Amino acid sequence: MHVIGALDALSDTISTFVKNGETIGFVPTMGALHDGHLALVRKSVVQNQITVVSIFVNPLQFNNAGDLEKYPRVIEQDVKLLDGEGVDVVFIPSEKEMYASKPIVSINFGSLTTRLEGEFRSGHFEGVGIVVSKLLHLVNPSRAYFGLKDLQQFILIQRMCSDLGFPCDIIGVETVREISGLALSSRNKRLTDAGKIDATIISEGLRRIKEGIEQGLELTSLLNEVKAFYNESERFKLEYLEAVNPSDLSKITSYDSIDELAVCVAGYVEGVRLIDNLYLQLK
Repeated sequence: MHVIGALDALSDTISTFVKNGETIGFVPTMGALHDGHLALVRKSVVQNQITVVSIFVNPLQFNNAGDLEKYPRVIEQDVKLLDGEGVDVVFIPSEKEMYASKPIVSINFGSLTTRLEGEFRSGHFEGVGIVVSKLLHLVNPSRAYFGLKDLQQFILIQRMCSDLGFPCDIIGVETVREISGLALSSRNKRLTDAGKIDATIISEGLRRIKEGIEQGLELTSLLNEVKAFYNESERFKLEYLEAVNPSDLSKITSYDSIDELAVCVAGYVEGVRLIDNLYLQLK
């Protein structure tokens, strides 16, 4: 496994793969890897001849300096995990290597960033767009893999690659959960054991909505009931709970005439911001 930190070294390595006609799978990460990340890696290893993983905590997507500072960094542990998964290249650039100067180019996702995460994290997705577009350009993969826990991010990256003509498939991989139902996240490392138990309220609320929809209950009432359920907890602070159309993230209040929906939630446990979602195909 090659561990690379420089852009020119990455370019030389990728050029060799391309000349050999090998398919490249790419998994961009910010490190602090868990089984959710490894699910992406394993899918790439199965579907491609070469798998490249990047580890880079991208400062452009953090609108909170404290959150950036607290983001867990365990590079040696991450590299060891990837070495056991059949990864061919791990790209671990420094901030200076990725951004010799602060980018002046921006990516505007329009209305797709005015709601959900975009409403509460100003500039977040613009930063995601910059780093993902740069990494895709550098790695030139056949396929790139993203977790569906970050559903809005996945939708935006899919649209960006379609609009800008990136020659790769964007593959979404289902959310990996603990037995308790808690969605795996690098941020979970900042929770105490008690906090992880408290955080299971998030997936429990989504489960109640899923069961209610399967029973044909009215969507707005379901959302209100689960909001009340969340707000009853003294250890979970709800930020938002919304049902949207996955195609454009527009808010929906009924599922009678649609084929699919997503219910997205964000909130805080022990001061750590967590997100999750429920995706349902209705027809």
